[in-house]
Amino acid sequence: MRKYEALDSIDRKILREIQQNGRISFIDLAGKVGLSKSPCLKRLRALEKERFIKGYRAELDADKISRGYLVYVQVKLSRTNREALQAFNSAVQDIKEIMCCDMMSGGYDYLLKVRTRNMHTYREFLGDVISVLPGIDQTSSFPVMEQVKEISHLVVE
Repeated sequence: MRKYEALDSIDRKILREIQQNGRISFIDLAGKVGLSKSPCLKRLRALEKERFIKGYRAELDADKISRGYLVYVQVKLSRTNREALQAFNSAVQDIKEIMCCDMMSGGYDYLLKVRTRNMHTYREFLGDVISVLPGIDQTSSFPVMEQVKEISHLVVE
């Protein structure tokens, strides 16, 4: 498998373009990166196979689908041995309201990004779901008042 540093400028252009518009046609993509259709498609498939491109998806408006209430939750576990961490990691995988779960260092163990309908549904979620996750010792919730910036695109230089 190639590393990012081994990608040439055309592969990097493909990554930039496909990240901006995952629905771009192969012909348009080829034109934007300066290739004909077949070589462009071959490079794109190689980037997919090597997992530089993990998938394609639509970006939905959270407010329009009643998931506009955003809360960050700091989680501290009672123990942080391998088994406790694995149990927590496994438990969060299928919880659809948890958009992101990052293991942290410092004063707490995890930071969760949670989306629900409103404060009431978040309160129920906190009591019924988060508080019963394995190893939970303490949580702190931080509701978002206004999302100032959110990007999902990575910088491709």
